[in-house]
Amino acid sequence: MIEKEMDKNILDVCCGGRMFYKNKQDERVLFCDKRQLETTLCDGRKFVVKPDMLADFRNLPFDDESFALVVFDPPHLLKVGDSAYMALKYGKLTPEWKAELGRGFDECWRVLKSGGTLIFKWAETDIKLTEILKCFSQKPLITQNTANKSHWCVFFK
Repeated sequence: MIEKEMDKNILDVCCGGRMFYKNKQDERVLFCDKRQLETTLCDGRKFVVKPDMLADFRNLPFDDESFALVVFDPPHLLKVGDSAYMALKYGKLTPEWKAELGRGFDECWRVLKSGGTLIFKWAETDIKLTEILKCFSQKPLITQNTANKSHWCVFFK
């Protein structure tokens, strides 16, 4: 890992297009994703996935307890075509989603410092949050849903 990345206290393991960030270039955040992408969506908007570092959330290249805050917003779509604009924008789950999301959560938990916070975001499009939480080794401290069926869960280590 380069020294600049070692100075960051926040890790986003599935940054995608950084859509919910107020500052998409926040210097405190190490933005990771397993893909890089630049495309035009069906509505004509440019969409870019350009992480600081390529990394798979199921196998993170960081030491244990490296980050004070971890953001985990994995792909949530299962019933979408591989080339659909929704799959391009949000990613797509594989048939092994239970094991993959469980492994991803465990990796996020591993790199989270003791006394740190993990924020998990889930859009309840194809799979209910209750099914997702069964895959995780920890229980959330707080959950909050929004009008569009997105759920924010806070875990504290």
